[in-house]
Amino acid sequence: MTIETQNKSIVLEAFDTLFNKRDYVAAEAYWSPAYIQRSALIAPGRQGLFDLIKSLPDTLTYEPGVIMAEGDKVMVHGRFSGNGQPAALIAVDIVRLENGILVEHWDVLQDEATTGSSASGLPMFGARFPDSVE
Repeated sequence: MTIETQNKSIVLEAFDTLFNKRDYVAAEAYWSPAYIQRSALIAPGRQGLFDLIKSLPDTLTYEPGVIMAEGDKVMVHGRFSGNGQPAALIAVDIVRLENGILVEHWDVLQDEATTGSSASGLPMFGARFPDSVE
């Protein structure tokens, strides 16, 4: 198994543990205590990320889509729905790992387009527009 395959698996497990299961104790094993947060919307460190997730509705769901890895970096295109906002959030999260632990994060975020607002006529995530935003 390549390091890229291992890192993709770790990131998917980490995201599911934190965002979907909301298991903060288990999530600590995936995120470094010295985690570097480069998102402009999230407070510094691992605790900043955990506090943000704790502040969101229990209905929050994360769905991973396209995932790519190169060396110690993994990039995931995903959807955060049930976030208490009118539209789901489409995210590209980039994380850097060291020894199987997430140590650094960057993101690009955008509200999910509806059928009517998509200039291309195509959904931003998956094969169809979600019923919740049509």
